[in-house]
Amino acid sequence: MRISDTMREKLVAAFAPNLLVIQDDSSRHAGHSGATRTDGSEGETHFSIRIVSAQFAGLSRVERQRRVYDVLAAELSDRVHALALTALSPAETAQR
Repeated sequence: MRISDTMREKLVAAFAPNLLVIQDDSSRHAGHSGATRTDGSEGETHFSIRIVSAQFAGLSRVERQRRVYDVLAAELSDRVHALALTALSPAETAQR
């Protein structure tokens, strides 16, 4: 299973998001530090995630990130080198 699929399953189970976009940005980082996984292969190391969930309402940006990082702790400690995260409540998306 691809790491993005694993992350998607975990985030859906934890946050029941209205919107979840996971983008693999690894190709933009080929040859850079962290682009090679511990098993020597490349790819699936750099991601951008945009998640919208009612569970983020009333939480600070930092607390939202902590909660997402907690859910993805196994991936972040092993295969994922970098994660760009945007976590919003549904009300915030209506303003944008």
